[in-house]
Amino acid sequence: MTDPLPLDGRSLKLDGFLDVVRHGREVVLAPAARAAVVESRRAVERAAASDRAVYGVTTGFGGLSHHRISPGKIPELQVSLVRSHASGTGPALSREVVRGLMLLRLNSLARGRSGVRPELLDLLVAFLNRGLVPWVPEQGSVGASGDLAPLAHLGLTLIGEGGFVSAKTGTAETARVVLEHEGIAPITLAAKEGVALLNGTALMASYLALAVEDLRTAMDAASVAIALSFDALEGDPESLDDRLGEVRNLEEQRAAARAIRTLLDGSNLAVRRTEWAGQDPYTLRCVPQVLAAVRLAIGFADGIVGHELNAVTDNPVVFDDEFVNGGNFHGQPLALALDTLAIAAQYLAAFSERRTARLLHPALNRGLPAFLAPEPGVSSGFMIPQYLAAALVNENSTLVHPASAASLPTSADQEDFVSMGPWAGAKLRTVLANTRKVVAVEWIVAGEALEHRRPKTGGKGSEAALHALRQRVAPWTADRSPAADIERMAAAIADGSAVREVRAAAPF
Repeated sequence: MTDPLPLDGRSLKLDGFLDVVRHGREVVLAPAARAAVVESRRAVERAAASDRAVYGVTTGFGGLSHHRISPGKIPELQVSLVRSHASGTGPALSREVVRGLMLLRLNSLARGRSGVRPELLDLLVAFLNRGLVPWVPEQGSVGASGDLAPLAHLGLTLIGEGGFVSAKTGTAETARVVLEHEGIAPITLAAKEGVALLNGTALMASYLALAVEDLRTAMDAASVAIALSFDALEGDPESLDDRLGEVRNLEEQRAAARAIRTLLDGSNLAVRRTEWAGQDPYTLRCVPQVLAAVRLAIGFADGIVGHELNAVTDNPVVFDDEFVNGGNFHGQPLALALDTLAIAAQYLAAFSERRTARLLHPALNRGLPAFLAPEPGVSSGFMIPQYLAAALVNENSTLVHPASAASLPTSADQEDFVSMGPWAGAKLRTVLANTRKVVAVEWIVAGEALEHRRPKTGGKGSEAALHALRQRVAPWTADRSPAADIERMAAAIADGSAVREVRAAAPF
């Protein structure tokens, strides 16, 4: 990734977004985009010099939009907007969320429909390329009229106010001091630039782009854990028959079943039964159907991300000399996708916890020792990791209540229906973190159970998963604190390393 990613407001893809946000790839404003931005700026300057009423240029904002602004007050209006709207509270957003927020606002402005100067975009480019992360509090946006408060905190740093997150300590550093150290001059906002910065869905879109990738990664890890459990519980792979998905007309079901079949290939534990012995529990028999729902949710959200990465979400939008007022800043589509992903992540977690419980239950686990304890009674084995999984699933069950199902009006009822998408995104990150830990517990427990089946062996994928586990977690020969083991596996799920090791042996 030696070449900077060119931004033009039209061609940003999710992989490019992730390269910049998570892996530090530099960006550059595409020449064609710079020309479009210059042309759009001329329209704003003409409007500012006239006596036209143009929202956010010669008028106030929100419920104060009926107030006209004199030409001499226009620069003050933009600065006042940023300062007054920087009202967020709570912990700072994570580094990757803020980098995503900056990248998406920059890319949207680069489309040349917002009327800002190229200098503003150049400053955002400098922030990204130098790894400067503004201090942006998590709380304060209702997800309509854009992510106003979070973007205002970004805006503060552009004018030399507010703060940046220290890369060393994680605490706030004064923006003026940081910019002086970097040799970067703050910008003086001109007509429309304050409102163009703030009117956007960049926070919600950053949450969603990251979550699509994170849920996909969690689903892959969950598939591996499922294969381990399938082998450890000697499940019947009949339920993975491709013909079942074919007659249900559901390609996502077929893809899910195909992945598990690949991971189980070569198993002498998960084999078709020759004699009737009843049916497997739903957490084995219905794996393709439940994972299909997760795949459908990811596909739905991925489609919205594909549109939003290059969306113009300003208001008004500049078309030649026409300023078109509308609601592109409204986050309802994003909020729906964020709430949907939270529910899908909970499917993975709740599904996983039930298999963990079965692996530990002596009446249900096909002859494995109770709780997989080395000496049941004297040792408790994995009894309490299942408690952890249950606690996290319960926490998720409260967090998946859709934020976007309720609205509180703002701005003197001028903004009378808002999306609440930022809270949907914030809690989704917690749901995803919890889900990774629940899947990590299943991976650990199922791997231990698989070793109890020796000399029989599992499928290529299961055995590779056990090897990946043992690179990080020692066998359970006597009771110990499993907390560090769970955190280690959850981290290996989050960064994708454990799944990559499995895929090297069994591409699924």
